[in-house]
Amino acid sequence: MAAPYQNVPPANLEGKYVAILVCWLLGNGCLFSWNSMVTIEDYYSYLFPEYHSARVLTLVYQPFALGTLAVLTYNEAKMNTRRRNLFGYTLFFISTLLVLVLDLATSGKGGLGTFIGICVMSGGFGVADAHVQGGMIGDLSFMQPEFIQSFLAGLAASGAITSALRLITKAAFENTKDGLRKGALLFFGISTFFELLCVLLYALAFPKLPIVKYYRSKAASEGSKTVSADLVAGGIQTLPQQEAEEDPKQLERLSSKELFLQNIDYALDMFLIYVLSLSIFPGFLSEDTGSHSLGAWYALVLFAMYNVWDLIGRYIPLLKFLKLESRKGLMLAILSRFLLIPAFYFTAKYGDQGWMIVLTSFLGLTNGYLTVCVLTSAPKGYKGPEQNALGNILVLFLLGGIFAGVTLDWLWLIGKGW
Repeated sequence: MAAPYQNVPPANLEGKYVAILVCWLLGNGCLFSWNSMVTIEDYYSYLFPEYHSARVLTLVYQPFALGTLAVLTYNEAKMNTRRRNLFGYTLFFISTLLVLVLDLATSGKGGLGTFIGICVMSGGFGVADAHVQGGMIGDLSFMQPEFIQSFLAGLAASGAITSALRLITKAAFENTKDGLRKGALLFFGISTFFELLCVLLYALAFPKLPIVKYYRSKAASEGSKTVSADLVAGGIQTLPQQEAEEDPKQLERLSSKELFLQNIDYALDMFLIYVLSLSIFPGFLSEDTGSHSLGAWYALVLFAMYNVWDLIGRYIPLLKFLKLESRKGLMLAILSRFLLIPAFYFTAKYGDQGWMIVLTSFLGLTNGYLTVCVLTSAPKGYKGPEQNALGNILVLFLLGGIFAGVTLDWLWLIGKGW
């Protein structure tokens, strides 16, 4: 017996725009806590002046994210996607709450013990990110491209929103330890609530949308085993096997190795996009930009401009005539971004803050635009299970690029003699 929705055209199903909104919120929740931690780096710099908190927290976060995602990607075909994503969002909620509790318990005091505790929470964010980002992008890869775009826009929006909130809290509270602490507590209070909202949205709302049930039912008919729990949560008790029984080839799929070899250029695209972006943001921008008239506001303004333009860049591909889909064109555009390295170096050394803001904005714009172009183009032409696997592979290379970028940023710091 085939499941309902299996043969109903997507255009006739309700819930597309609600699904786009929920994807945006879930994308936001994927990085909201981490971006909150990064954005209040001025508070952590005040508490831990000896520890280079912006760089250390990022360096702690990334190995946990990359290592966890490597394991999850290897076992992708056997994973329960619902359990994976719910675990990730729940871990985000718990880790964010613990950051808040730690600050309250220590009364905002610094010290090595407190810093180690925050590093542990940063590692928790990395594990949660690996579960959610890979799981969600893999899941959305066999749905409509607008869903991935919305999720990716939500990822960027988390940075833009946290940057805007940080500017507001910095203006509202005095620039003292107590004022910085009040802003930080407000941040993590909001983050804790938002992560709980994401748990509820994914658990109760998203799997029941008709268009989501259609695509998951279709993926199951093509042999996907990762969607079964979500189908049950959506009210579909019987997996759609009728077509598979009529045509056994329906269940055949390419292996992860075959998918990787066919899409090695897309994987390299993701790696190169993020190795460049994370070698500059946030570490270089927070510590290596000199002194300017904006004073303590300077790093915050740079963070805000990067995040806002990253968000804008993720909406540009919605205009079909501006979306870059050529594989060679994407690779050329991504390689050309590396000209930004000498541009940032010389601007930091000889330029003024206006040029640095322009460069940072362009870095964010191209990061968001190229990410959406790659992740919405790569899954085309594959079956549901293959699209899911490919989505996980591309996110693995994305996180690999981030880790490499952070490592290069550290090498830059060591080269300067700290």
